[in-house]
Amino acid sequence: MNAFLLQYLPIVIFLGISSVLGLVFLLASTLLAPNAPDPEKLSSYECGFNAFDDARMKFDVRFYLVSILFIIFDLEVAFLFPWAVSLMKLPPEVAQFSFWSMMTFLGVLTVGFIYEWKKGALEWE
Repeated sequence: MNAFLLQYLPIVIFLGISSVLGLVFLLASTLLAPNAPDPEKLSSYECGFNAFDDARMKFDVRFYLVSILFIIFDLEVAFLFPWAVSLMKLPPEVAQFSFWSMMTFLGVLTVGFIYEWKKGALEWE
């Protein structure tokens, strides 16, 4: 039982140190940061529009496009990390199939990215 608990000691130490560091950083920023609030700084800001305007106003589609592109490429990275970690642990036949499957996935994403770039979807005026 005691050896079992000793296995978790590094995790407890890590959590303790990270909690103390987090509190130190929060206190330091509270005490040392300049404090000069003004109405513009304290106003809410969302998507470049005033938060208290009419809800039926025209909204630029580029905001949606940028957010969708971010989600697509963020998910790509979320798939790549576990894939890369587990690739070396697979049998050679499965690893080869997995490698080429991921290369196909990345190829489709690259073709889509080039298409969006050529269409000017990534340019902000």
